[in-house]
Amino acid sequence: MPRVMVAGASGFAGALAADLLWRHPDFELTTVTARTEAGQLLSDLYPRYRVPLMLETLDLNRQAEVDAAIVAYPHAAAAPVVHDLLERGVRVVDLSADYRLSELQTYEDWYGPHPHPEHLQHAAYGLTELHRERIADAALVANPGCYPTATLLSLAPLARADLIADVIVDAKQGVAGVGRAPNYDTHLSFIGENLYPYKVAGHRHTPEMEEQLALLGTHVKLQFQPHLAPFDQGQLTSAYVTPTRSVIDDELAGLFEADYADEPFVELVTSPPGVRDVRDTNFCRIHAVSDHHTGKLLVFAALDNLWKGTSSQAVQNLNLMFGLPETMGLS
Repeated sequence: MPRVMVAGASGFAGALAADLLWRHPDFELTTVTARTEAGQLLSDLYPRYRVPLMLETLDLNRQAEVDAAIVAYPHAAAAPVVHDLLERGVRVVDLSADYRLSELQTYEDWYGPHPHPEHLQHAAYGLTELHRERIADAALVANPGCYPTATLLSLAPLARADLIADVIVDAKQGVAGVGRAPNYDTHLSFIGENLYPYKVAGHRHTPEMEEQLALLGTHVKLQFQPHLAPFDQGQLTSAYVTPTRSVIDDELAGLFEADYADEPFVELVTSPPGVRDVRDTNFCRIHAVSDHHTGKLLVFAALDNLWKGTSSQAVQNLNLMFGLPETMGLS
């Protein structure tokens, strides 16, 4: 049974990843680490997860006797830990943005200096539905951001068919996506009965999505705008696509069916999905429709930003990396 550690298990994503691994039938969760919360039981910090392991300060000289690790650190802070784990022969799923982009210049334009760029070319982008074969063989998997997961699953069938002339993605996400650290903007008195855009005209996930669309044959500048919404967790993306030619409803449905009919965690639905439809699951629900008045294609995708958008997708990737059914522990 592969032994796994979660580095950074005190945050929302790390704690959920630890819970999924603790209950997983084919992985053994051996170590959970944290900084300020070291010395506490994870089950005390997050009682609903009931993971009875003590949070420890990260010390790879003691803790690296594992087969795999999920690293739940912010960008730049993750790269040194990932590097040290790889040097010890540990396979890694990194939840940060440090290895999602293949070009160093692009990373540094959006994030600043990279601590360990030597691993950029070797990392597999961890959107399972697009890169299944490469993930299975990878030592390092860069788990996608939650917004790119929904956006790319929405647009991939159209990108492959060279149908995207222009696209605007309007996204709404619950406050859990901002993380566990105190933040006035996510306080109930601010976000309750409210809705507002953030990171206007320059969200850091933009180049990640553009790079992946380019790999599918579509080179486009993506207009992406997220909004913070007054619910706990969940995410809805609405993509408004100007197609390169007219597309009838049957062709549009056929493109999505051809790509996703056999995907265990992508559900094509006949009406627009909501965030409650996928709460606490690894599913992404997608609805695509043609607007006969404007000629645009509308694609809506809902997922749980902490699950398919982050932690359960990391476990889906770990399943592939260790030759297990990718649905193991997730369905």
